[in-house]
Amino acid sequence: MKIFLAGASGAIGRRLTPLLRSAGHIIVGTTRSADKADALHALGAEPVVVDVFDAGALTRVVSAAAPQVLIHQLTDLPFAPGTSQYEEGLERNARLRIDGTRNLVAAAKNASVRRLITQSIAFIYAPGVGARTETDPLDLTATGACKRTVDGVVALEQATLSLPEGIVLRYGFLYGPGTWFENENRAKPASHVDAAAHAAVLAVRKGTPGIYNIAEDDGAVSNEKAKRELRFDAAFRIKS
Repeated sequence: MKIFLAGASGAIGRRLTPLLRSAGHIIVGTTRSADKADALHALGAEPVVVDVFDAGALTRVVSAAAPQVLIHQLTDLPFAPGTSQYEEGLERNARLRIDGTRNLVAAAKNASVRRLITQSIAFIYAPGVGARTETDPLDLTATGACKRTVDGVVALEQATLSLPEGIVLRYGFLYGPGTWFENENRAKPASHVDAAAHAAVLAVRKGTPGIYNIAEDDGAVSNEKAKRELRFDAAFRIKS
């Protein structure tokens, strides 16, 4: 199967590309930087340099690739939590979720792609008792930078679910190789980057359209739907 992987040079994308190749898929992977093209090729992807905010260029490259599945792993968070520029990064990431996802969905529809698998987050549910499930509401009363994040996630998820086979993967706080927290998780819900990539591979062929919590069994969110429909395993790790 041919897969268009938007964000192949990101933390999840770098772990995901070899897994997709091992599963027998052909990957066209995007990056915004020509300097990263060789690294993507080494991982097993056919690199494409494109800016997701350039709707016309994005539509052309997706059409040329003619994929059966599109995976959206794009983020724009260059600054770590606790740094002075972190909130600036949140704003940039919200714009990517809103405008970038809209362009990706339009490109997918133009290329008659039915299945879109999109990275979202599982740590903006409205407060409640017990592990949050996919049917629980998001924190729509949030204010400040958090509100902008929620607005971005809502737009991203609605756009993804407009496709016939739209699948949203709500990840916890990422940790592991290539993330800000390589050796230990920082908060609940947590998701190891390898398990996050594993879920995306599973979603290529498994799962009905909808939303899935992709996180560890730490009591913050329920991953029972992902276990049942995707056969997700939060303990999955890539063997070095």
